[in-house]
Amino acid sequence: MLFELLTFPISGPLGGIVWLGEQLLERATSELDDIQNVQKQLLALQLAFDMGDISEEDFEIQEEELLLKIQAMEEEMEEEQEEEIEPEKFISEDGLSSFSITVLD
Repeated sequence: MLFELLTFPISGPLGGIVWLGEQLLERATSELDDIQNVQKQLLALQLAFDMGDISEEDFEIQEEELLLKIQAMEEEMEEEQEEEIEPEKFISEDGLSSFSITVLD
């Protein structure tokens, strides 16, 4: 207990970073799983149509809905990737030192 209290200034932020990494991994995995699930639904729809279980009109309507859903998910993932904050780098006038600034909107 005493050891944990003494090392908290170091272990606290590290634990937060680990937690954040786990959350990001979980979210990315769930988004990929969502796209894969919709692709599986599309495949099942194709099989049902090939077997004659649904009409061509129903197939086309459901196929369009699933394809639009996949497209929307992919666009959302692209937007999230574009929104990542990248620091702006500046080089001093003498060219010997540099620093970066992150601008938050």
